Amino acid sequence: MSEKKIILASRIVSMITTPFYLPVLGLIFMFMFSYLSVFPAMYKLFMVLIFYLFTVLLPTYLIHVYQKYEGLTAKQLGVRERRMIPYIISILCYFFGYYLLTLMNTPNFISVIFVVAIIIQVLCAAINKWWKISIHSAGIGGVTGMVIAFSFILGFDPTWWLCLLTFIAGLVGTSRMILRQHSLSQVVCGYLLGLLSGFVIVMII
Repeated sequence: MSEKKIILASRIVSMITTPFYLPVLGLIFMFMFSYLSVFPAMYKLFMVLIFYLFTVLLPTYLIHVYQKYEGLTAKQLGVRERRMIPYIISILCYFFGYYLLTLMNTPNFISVIFVVAIIIQVLCAAINKWWKISIHSAGIGGVTGMVIAFSFILGFDPTWWLCLLTFIAGLVGTSRMILRQHSLSQVVCGYLLGLLSGFVIVMII
């Protein structure tokens, strides 16, 4: 495979596995493997749309507006010193989504996904002041941590899911390094941060 194809494949992987989509993935997982599977299809669809609105659509749009207003390229936006505003935008969007769920008396198994995502982003934003940790790896690590925690709580075998998530985490980390967005240590630390946050928060709540 040529260098151009490898870079293109890495960009596609990074785009598909953006942290914004991972809460939606976590929600779908819950609808498949918890008591939430008995909920009506329209309720599940409504929840997925709320998650998509506050974790994907709004933050992506607002960050794009900020990028255009500042006249920044995608590469410039990825510089550590310029990542704080996108962090703040996404954290606020996630917080308002979580607040809406609390007003709707949403089950904890759903709202905890927002809590995990918010905590991970806050931690990454704090670390970003000194070091550019990988939020992509932290996101997939968070999903993995939640799957492990829910396997204890709900009593199901997560082996195949963990194999799939580990494979995806490898693709994500490799793509971020190929694109020279992160070093190996930044990828590994991001994954471990997400993994521990997802597991501990779900087990506590």
